[in-house]
Amino acid sequence: MTVDAIGVVDSDPEAAGHRPGRGAQALPPGDKPLLPSTDPFYRPPRGFAARPAGTVLRSRAIDLALFGIVPQQVSAWQLLYRSNDLHGEPEVAVTTVLLPDGADPSEDRPLLAFQTAMDAVTEKCSPSYALRRGSRALGAVTQVEWLLVANALRRGWAVSIADHEGPHGNFGAPREPGYRVLDGVRAALGFPPLGLHADTPIGVWGYSGGGMASSWVVEMAPTYAPELNIAGAVLGAPVGDPEQVFRRLNGGSYAGLPAIVIAALRRLYPALGAVIDDELTPEGHRFVTTAETSTPLGAILALAGKKMDDFLQRPLQELLATPEFSDMFDDLRLGNSTPTCPLLVLQPVHDQVIHMAGVDGQVARYRRGGASVTYVRDRLSEHFSMLPLATPISLAWLADRLAGEPPTGDSDSTVWSVLASPTGLRGLLEMASTTVKVVLGRPLRGETPPAPRIVAERAA
Repeated sequence: MTVDAIGVVDSDPEAAGHRPGRGAQALPPGDKPLLPSTDPFYRPPRGFAARPAGTVLRSRAIDLALFGIVPQQVSAWQLLYRSNDLHGEPEVAVTTVLLPDGADPSEDRPLLAFQTAMDAVTEKCSPSYALRRGSRALGAVTQVEWLLVANALRRGWAVSIADHEGPHGNFGAPREPGYRVLDGVRAALGFPPLGLHADTPIGVWGYSGGGMASSWVVEMAPTYAPELNIAGAVLGAPVGDPEQVFRRLNGGSYAGLPAIVIAALRRLYPALGAVIDDELTPEGHRFVTTAETSTPLGAILALAGKKMDDFLQRPLQELLATPEFSDMFDDLRLGNSTPTCPLLVLQPVHDQVIHMAGVDGQVARYRRGGASVTYVRDRLSEHFSMLPLATPISLAWLADRLAGEPPTGDSDSTVWSVLASPTGLRGLLEMASTTVKVVLGRPLRGETPPAPRIVAERAA
């Protein structure tokens, strides 16, 4: 182990096999984790840019807690690794990697890359902070999604949860969520305490903002990380066309969400930033600042019913027609690169946040490129209920792909409810049992044995 210029221990992964969450770098009881901007762990070590993408630069064991309060009995580490930003420039990124409590690293298991619906600029919503014991991130969706991730751990899977928006909270940015997640997977595969290997089957899963990030993962994978064995991906309400969502939510109950996107993207697109800065009224600047510093729930509550037109010098429709906005939305639109892994896309028919037509278009573009897509629309769910209700079929579908079972081929179906099947109902009961374990802080041990096909493939 070495100490770099900022006094932080760079862990040798070979020596990092101490019990996670109970090691020297876990927080003493009562201590609070530092925010990423003030935590030396997140700072790039000297010479990191010369390392290959996905190289683990630093690691530490951590403690997780539900809502920062209820300690979770899982094995958890954070990995700082080398990745790339939107423009291909080297940067560091962080992923939180997990094993079920008491898992044997020599046992074969798949890896799940789970993308949370961070949907925020504020660093409080970064999974690496929000999931930790003692964190203060009220309103962060990531803390709620832990109840879903726990079900993957109970299946015995390893999990990687990358800070896919990066150190600056680039919510809505194209491509770079894929880079960070894929490099996080590379880092996880190369981290010995997890016991993974180069051909470990990988599943990708995310919903809403996490579904959008997961879409970039599978779109970037064929060219950016073709060596990874991605067996399948579940994309829940994956946005499809951000322009449609932006127009639809402006002035409505969820106006805070497009405001967060504008707050994030004005830094990535200088021409857009200049237009926004020139056109915003003084109250408009306060509007964007509120979005920039809020959690998703905070922005929804604070900015509900607000119309961008009320904060601009000229009508929003006129601004959206400018080249700066149209070029940006063209860059953000999903489906222009084709994934090579099988996909399950899930979408509520009556989604009050994500426009179904945008997801229809994303699926159509994937299929034109030759992707295999199973597309399921749900009549009874809306945006927020669909995430937990779709978890059973999402995990079951991923389990089949991770076990090497081929998908049934392209299909479209519109069902009354994704729960209306034995798999859905049985999975809902399992989720209830997992939720009790999480709330009580009981061990999340793998209860489903590894698929024989995975073991056989490694032996071969």
